[in-house]
Amino acid sequence: MRILIIGAVAAGTSAATEIRRRNRHAEIVIYEKDNSISYASCGMPYFISNEFTDFEALVPRDSDFFKQKHRIDVLVAHEVLTITPEKNSILVKNIETEETFEDTYDYLIIATGAVSEKPPIQGNDNKNIFLFRNMEHLNKIKSFIDNEKPQTAAIIGTGLVGLEMCESFRKLGIKTTLIARSSIAKSLENDMTILIEEHLKEHGVLVLKNTATQEITDQGVVLGDGSLIQADMVLLATGIRPNVQLAQAAGIELGSTGAIMVDSKMKTNIDNIYACGDCIEHFHMVTGKPVYRALGSTANKTGVIAGNSITNGQETFKGVLGTGIFRVFDLTVAQTGLSEKEAIDNGYDVVVALDKKPNKPEYMGGKDMVIKTVAEKSSGRLLGAQIIGYEGVDKRIDVIVTAISLKAKAEDLIHFDLAYAPPFSTPRDPLYYTGIKLMNEIMK
Repeated sequence: MRILIIGAVAAGTSAATEIRRRNRHAEIVIYEKDNSISYASCGMPYFISNEFTDFEALVPRDSDFFKQKHRIDVLVAHEVLTITPEKNSILVKNIETEETFEDTYDYLIIATGAVSEKPPIQGNDNKNIFLFRNMEHLNKIKSFIDNEKPQTAAIIGTGLVGLEMCESFRKLGIKTTLIARSSIAKSLENDMTILIEEHLKEHGVLVLKNTATQEITDQGVVLGDGSLIQADMVLLATGIRPNVQLAQAAGIELGSTGAIMVDSKMKTNIDNIYACGDCIEHFHMVTGKPVYRALGSTANKTGVIAGNSITNGQETFKGVLGTGIFRVFDLTVAQTGLSEKEAIDNGYDVVVALDKKPNKPEYMGGKDMVIKTVAEKSSGRLLGAQIIGYEGVDKRIDVIVTAISLKAKAEDLIHFDLAYAPPFSTPRDPLYYTGIKLMNEIMK
């Protein structure tokens, strides 16, 4: 059995190692057009800010590692140009030599990931403009900062990358402006994002909401009203899109989100072609509807399922909740499931609890967390949550993730036997009070 994989970051390498774990004899070849593989992209903002300085920690495995430990051939600087399903073949270009050759497969796994969106702004190809998706982008930004010593930066876009990079730039002493076309952190509710905005301002970030960008010049960003924001460097953090051109050209179906459509075993519409990672469409665990949520954790998980499926395993994908967590300076922001607006838009009659409680006793240094939860009024089923705080946010969001996954109800939050000791929690955990508040709303 010969298995070819396109893409050698999270999903592709996870699929390959799962195949090898279950099949000692399969031939496994991964083609990767970049030079870096299996890297920890989520750690890149913290490398920029010098929170850690060991570059090898971001790229702990290379082609030799996979060859020696797993007998997997990883060919970097090799771009797959076309897929021909009728011949079970792909056309590959060696980027260094520019030679092309054909390879054939019994099974093919597409793990081409996602690419950064580049908004149609005049001047978006200037030398002081950067994207931030892969190791090439990281190296360019790091080199520019080290060599050019920028004093000012503008970030266009306020998603996960934009907010994390605010902290990175400010820690380097770079005066930073965050520019949002509408609101910041659009996946969060407005009554939660105001807390993030205030925190950014406290740390010296200029936040511009509902602001259009007209042009980018060597001096900075020209806004819609003609004013100039001084910026020695500009980061475009306006989102990503699934990298699906190769698959689409081969006749592989895309879903309503524009990503590759797969079943619960990562199979595409072509029997011996599978897909996984940031290039595929997911489905929401609550609504059952198609969604696109590009996260490293999900990419690894879907890669394992693809490898398991090819080797006749029984693993299936259970869906996503869109769970995410990130840090903005010393503030932690987390979310999972449906927001209040999303729940209403999906036809749910909802109740909402918004509460503020310390993560542990004040005498142990406890600080307030703001917890917003959404539940269905008729059944009490938990639908989603958003939490902002300083410590203990990760613990609480994971409890709610588990609860939603198991279709728990608001009243279950009252009865969970959660761990308590003063260094970690209050006698009645903040989620206990969340359950009480939701129940009160349900009984109205």
